Order: sequence, then C-alpha cells, then structure tokens
Amino acid sequence: MATRFLLAFAICRLIVTVGLTLDPTELLRLGVEGLLSVEPADLGVASRDFGGMQNAEPLAVLHPASAEDISRLVKAAYESGQGFTVSARGHGHSIKGQAMTTNGVVVQMSGSRGRQHGFEKLAPPRVSEKFMYVDVWGGELWIDVLSSTLKYGLAPKSWTDYLYLSVGGTLSNAGISGQAFNHGPQISNIYELDVVTGKGELLTCTEKQNSKLYNAVLGGLGQFGIITRARIALEKAPHRVRWIRVLYSNFSAFTQDQEYLISLHGQPATQKFDYVEGFVIVDEGLINNWRSSFFSPRNPVKISSLNADGGVLYCLEITKNYQESNANNVDQEVGALLKKLNFIPASEFTTELPYVDFLDRVHKAELKLRAKNLWDVPHPWLNLFVPKSRIGDFDKGVFKGILGNKTSGPILIYPMNKNKSDYYLSRISLPNLSKNSSYESNSSSSSSSNDSLSLTKQLLDVPYAENSLYV
Repeated sequence: MATRFLLAFAICRLIVTVGLTLDPTELLRLGVEGLLSVEPADLGVASRDFGGMQNAEPLAVLHPASAEDISRLVKAAYESGQGFTVSARGHGHSIKGQAMTTNGVVVQMSGSRGRQHGFEKLAPPRVSEKFMYVDVWGGELWIDVLSSTLKYGLAPKSWTDYLYLSVGGTLSNAGISGQAFNHGPQISNIYELDVVTGKGELLTCTEKQNSKLYNAVLGGLGQFGIITRARIALEKAPHRVRWIRVLYSNFSAFTQDQEYLISLHGQPATQKFDYVEGFVIVDEGLINNWRSSFFSPRNPVKISSLNADGGVLYCLEITKNYQESNANNVDQEVGALLKKLNFIPASEFTTELPYVDFLDRVHKAELKLRAKNLWDVPHPWLNLFVPKSRIGDFDKGVFKGILGNKTSGPILIYPMNKNKSDYYLSRISLPNLSKNSSYESNSSSSSSSNDSLSLTKQLLDVPYAENSLYV
C-alpha cells in the first residue's frame, strides 16, 4: 500500500510539473518494490554524466529493488499506448548522454537507494570458490566486486583502468585495459548473464542458452537489453605488483616493443608481463599525468632533456604481478624481459605496491582532482581503434601535428591481440580484421577541429588487414 501511494504521488507530480503524457495507470500497474522518484536531486543526478557535455532531465528515476522491477518498467514502456523511453544508468560515466532520456524513466542501477531502504533482492556479490566465479548485480561497481572476491583470495581476470564503473556498463562497452592482451576484454570473461530485453522479458543467457542475446548484449552498447546480473570468471589474486614505466623518443621502437610484449601472451607467467599499456607525452614539463604521481617531483625529467622526436615522448607502462612467496624471483623475471626492450637508457622508473592499490590507482588521482575542483569538468574524450599500418601516420598527424604541445590530458595508446579480442571486435564496424592484434588510442584532448576529424577518417577509412590494431 505504501509503495502504491508513493508511486501515485510521484505520478501526480509528473502530471503537474512536466505534463506527463502517458496514461498514469500504466505506471501505477507496475507494482514495483523499488522507488519511483521525481525528487529534484535524483533528476539532477540522472540528467548529467561524466562527459559533462549533455544535459537531459528525465520524467522520473527508478531505484529498482530487483530485476523484476526493471522488467515491469520496460514491459510497460513496450506495451504503452502513449509510449515512453527507459534508459539504464550505472555510475554515469558515459561521455555524451548515452544513459539519459528526456521523455521517460532512468533506471538508476548503481548507488541505488534500494539497499539503503532494505531491499534484500539486490544481493551483494556471491562468490563460488569451487567454480571460481562471482555473481553480481548489474549495477555493482567493480571496486565492490574486487572487495568481495578478495575476501576469498580471488579476483576477476580483466579490468578497466578505473574501478568506479558499473559491471553492466563496462560489459556493454567491452571493458578494455592493459590485461586485455592476455585475458581478453572483460566480456571475454563472462559465464552467464541475466538480461531484461526490450520487451521486458527477464532471460538468463550463456554461450549455449539464449546465445544470440548473450552475444548481442556483451559489447552491445546497451542496445539489446539491460544487464541485471553477471557471472564473472575469477583467478587467484596476486599479493603485489611491480609497476614499471620506461620512456621512448622513437615511436617505432615504442610500438615494436609493445607488440613484442603482447605476443608473449601464450607463454608461462614467469616469461611475460601481466599488464601492457602506454601513453603519449606531448606537453613540456614533468613526465607525469593525472593518472598517478608515479614520477617523483624531486627528480624532474624534461622532454627537452631526452631529445624527443618532434617534442613527443612515449611511455611504456608494464606490470609484474607476484605472490609474497615468489618475490625473490621477480628481479630475474623482470630483468630478462626488460633486456629485450629498446627504451631510453636510464629512463626506467619502478615502484612496488599492493595489487589492490595498483588496480585502484586512478581513484587516488580522482580524489586529488576533486580536492582541486578539477574532476567534475567536461571530458570530451575519444576512443579509437587504429590499424597497425596507419599508427605511424596517426603519430605524425595527431601526436606531432594537431595536438602539438596544446594538451596535458591523458593520451593512452596500446596494442591488443586480435585472437583475444574477436569476441568484442565482432560488435563494432571494423572491416576485414584478419590477423592477430590491434591498437587502441584513448585521448582526452578537447580538439574538435575539422582537420582532426578529417585526418581521423582518412586513417580509419581503410581495409583492416593488420597484425596490430591500436587502441
């Protein structure tokens, strides 16, 4: 009775304040156990995202108490005579309003007030030590997944660089980071899903059960359903990480070493690194960025002091995970791998830290930026897949051309093994990807000039028949 009263009150406010056009009884008949809110604070949160470039206020926000609540809402929208939209929102890290709607209801999957109100169906992560997996709510943040699995000495295999993202959100976008060369993206490490379809059906899917839905939803950008539960593969969690950065002034040497390191993915753990990424440094000053305080301010290194080609340096970022029991072998294993690389002599920077601290490294930088009011600002970020044959042109045209020294934001670049990424790459429009690996480029540059867009199109509008595609 109390729930129906709250729903009726919310709908009446919608009619009065925003001229709700759908039949009020459609929402009254939902029978949800959660909270349907039109409170300004809830609407304000749902109208913004991390990108900070779009603003769209929904008619209402649903804080679900269960997957069934979401199913009822979507089914009502599907069957509605008037019609209204439903948008699922995790932690709000979309860039351009993808989780917003102006003529419907936003489902707040993460940070839901449901648990605060004692909704027991939003169960915390459930770990199976025997079968090495964890079942989690679609709105669960990865940091909370990690906290739950570490109690059993376990952890997911593949990560994103930032852990304050929802499980459903990253699985809808693949989930790519420096471990992807070895384990594949996050979507390659999922055993089972519960999904609410566009018709409001709540279905369980795997590679064998409802397989078309399973394959469509993973990496499907939220276009095929709302993930309400995921079963995630686990492995034994390492205790510590040796985190290494080395510098390059030559782009070819940098990419060749990256590609060599990811080619070792099939080797024993002692003969490969566990994480391979990299970034571009185009601004003069300390060789550092917002992602960490890795390089010591007491030992400043200037770009000009390293004879950087075109005023640009490249940083290879690698890690070696280990248990306390085999810590004595780390020096030898790392040394053998570094001997085969062609970085600038004496440019090796190393630190040791707990595994959790490495995975949560970006959040620590976030706290520093929040303290300076520099986090909640527009983020015109761009992610691209670039074929290996054009990555050199991309370096000349973008890193050494368009950007110049006009940006101090993070520019990540690292290769991916195609045979670890087919599962994801099949979901985006990349023609003729026929060989072994790929590169991703992630830039926070705010440049949006026609020259930049034109060059990017030229670089990408070619057949993909490469050993590498850069991210």
